[in-house]
Amino acid sequence: MCGIVGYVGSQPALDVVIDGLSRLEYRGYDSAGTAVSADGKLTVTKRAGKLANLREALAGADHSDTGRSGIGHTRWATHGPPNDRNAHPHTDCTGAVAVVHNGIIENFAALRLELEGRGHELSSDTDTEAVAHLLEEEVAKGASLADAMRRVCLRLEGAFTLVAVYSGEPDLVVGARRNSPLVVGVGAGENFLASDVAAFIAHTRDAIELGQDQVVELRRSGVTVTGFDGKPADVKEYHVDWDVSAAEKGGHDYFMLKEIAEQPRAVAETLLGRIGADGRLSLDEMRLTDDELRDIDKIIIVACGTAYHAGLIAKYAIEHWTQLPCEVELASEFRYRDPILTRSTLVIAISQSGETMDTLMAVRHAREQRASVLGICNVNGSTIPRECDGVLYTHAGPEIAVASTKAFLTQLIAVYLIALYLAQVRGTKWGDEVFAMIQLLGTMPQKVEQVLETVEPVRDLARSLAGERCVLFLGRHVGFPVALEGALKLKELAYMHAEGFAAGELKHGPIALIEQDLPVVVIVPSRARPVLHDKIVSNIQEIRARGARTIVIAEEGDEAVAPYADTLIRVPAVPTLLQPLVATVPLQVFACELATARGHDVDQPRNLAKSVTVE
Repeated sequence: MCGIVGYVGSQPALDVVIDGLSRLEYRGYDSAGTAVSADGKLTVTKRAGKLANLREALAGADHSDTGRSGIGHTRWATHGPPNDRNAHPHTDCTGAVAVVHNGIIENFAALRLELEGRGHELSSDTDTEAVAHLLEEEVAKGASLADAMRRVCLRLEGAFTLVAVYSGEPDLVVGARRNSPLVVGVGAGENFLASDVAAFIAHTRDAIELGQDQVVELRRSGVTVTGFDGKPADVKEYHVDWDVSAAEKGGHDYFMLKEIAEQPRAVAETLLGRIGADGRLSLDEMRLTDDELRDIDKIIIVACGTAYHAGLIAKYAIEHWTQLPCEVELASEFRYRDPILTRSTLVIAISQSGETMDTLMAVRHAREQRASVLGICNVNGSTIPRECDGVLYTHAGPEIAVASTKAFLTQLIAVYLIALYLAQVRGTKWGDEVFAMIQLLGTMPQKVEQVLETVEPVRDLARSLAGERCVLFLGRHVGFPVALEGALKLKELAYMHAEGFAAGELKHGPIALIEQDLPVVVIVPSRARPVLHDKIVSNIQEIRARGARTIVIAEEGDEAVAPYADTLIRVPAVPTLLQPLVATVPLQVFACELATARGHDVDQPRNLAKSVTVE
C-alpha cells in the first residue's frame, strides 16, 4: 500500500527521499509528500496525484536543499479523499512535528475528539493527523521524539507504520511498526527507513528487520531499536540478495513485461538447492520436524488474489501426492467463520510480500489455535515468514508491477515442493518418485522459455480484442484456477468484465452468457488425462455452437481440439499437475497486451496497490 521513506545522512535528504519514493511508485498511490528538517524548521510539501505533481511543486517552492534528514510518503487513500489536504506528511499545530503513516488507526475518532477538546485544530480527514498532535503534546512535556513515539504508540489501536521528524532534533528520524511493514537500511554514515528495500537498494543492500511493536531511531552514527516499552530489542541483520538493476525496467516498456520475461530464471531460482547431498528433497528454514509433519491430518491453504489461485492449484498436487485432505481459503474470510483447527492441522500461508494483512491475520489466528503454520514468501525479513513455523522463500527477486506474474509461477513451484516434501516425509511417494518429479520440475524453466518465444500471435490476438467488453475463461481440474487467474489479470489491467468458470459448470448457468462472437478462452487439460480432455472438447463444441469465439490453449500435438478453435495457442506438453506453469504465461501476455492497447498503465492499474497491508 502506502510507500514510506526516511533518511538521515550526508546527502541532501530531499533527493534521497524523492528517489526512494519513485522506486515505490509500483505499490500504488494517489498522493505524495515530503518533510525535510533544516535550519531549525520543517519544510513540508505535498500534492495529490502522481509523484510528478510533487516534483513540480518542489521545483517551484523555496525548499531547502541543506536538510540532511527527511521523510516522504506515497498515499493510498483510506480516510478522506485523495487531495492535497489529506496527503502526507501531517503536522501538529506548531509545524514542528511531521508524520507519515501506513495502515489504519482504528481508534482515531476517539483520539481526535480528545485532541479537539484540548484545543487542537485538525485540518485533514485522515486518521494519521491525530498522531502528529499526540506527539506534539508529548514533546511539549519535554519528551524526546523517540520517547514521544513510544508513548503514543501505546495509545493506538490497529495496524500502523509511523515515521516522524521533529525540528527540535534535526538529525533524527524515528519510526514505529505494528502489523505493517518497515525495514531499516544501514549505510556508511547514513541510514534509511522504508516500507520496502527497493527504496534504498541504490544506496545499501544491508538491512535490519524490525519486529512487532518496535521503535527505531535513525541517526548518521547508527540505529537504535527498542520495544514500545523502551527496552532494547534484539535485531536481525540481513543482506539483500539482489541489486538496483533488478528493480529497474532493463529496457522493457513496463515492469510487468520485464517480470514476465524473467519467469524462466525465477522458476530456476526457486528450484535451486532443493536436493540434498543424499538425493532427498530439502527445504530452507523448515522449522517443523519430520515427526510433526507425519502427525498432520489436514492442510488448509490461506491466501488472497493471485496467491489464492496458486493455492487452488496446490490442492490438486497436495491431495494427489500426500493423500491428505486440503482446503483452500480466502485469507480475508478465514478467521471469521471459526475454522476447525487442531494441533494436527498444517496451515500454509502464501504471500508474495509477506505483509498481506488478511493473510497475516489468518496466520495469527491459526497459531492461536495451536495449528502449525508454513509460509511461502518472496521477501526476506517480512512479517509472515517471521511468524510462521517454517518458510519456503521463492527467491523470485523484486516484483514491481502490481499484477503478479513471476510471483505466481514461483509460488506454484513452492507448493509443488512442499507437496513433494510432505510425500517424502510421510512415505506416500517413494524416494525415486519424488526425485523423478523434481527432475521434471527442473525442466520447467526451459518450458516457460519456450512459451515466451512463441507468444507473438497472442499479442496480435490481444490487440484485435481491445474493443471487446467481456471475455470468459473456462478450465477443468488445474485448468480451472488458471482460468480464474486469466480473468483476474484482465480485470486488473484492462478494466474489462472477465470471469473464470469451471467448464463443467457451463450448463448450470454460465452458458447463458454466451452470445455471438463473445471471446471465450479455454484451457485444455493434457491428453494424459483423457476423461478431462474429452469433456472439455465437448464444452468447446457447446459454446462454439452458440456463437462464441473460441480461443483455445492446448498442448503441442493435440489435434482433437483444432477443428473447434478459432484461435489455437500451443504450449509444451507437460504432466497434468504442472500444466499451469506453461498455460498461465500466454494469459499474462494476453492481459498485458490488451490493456496496453486500451491505453492503460499496466504497472499501476487504477485503485490497486501491490501490497495490501490493511484489512
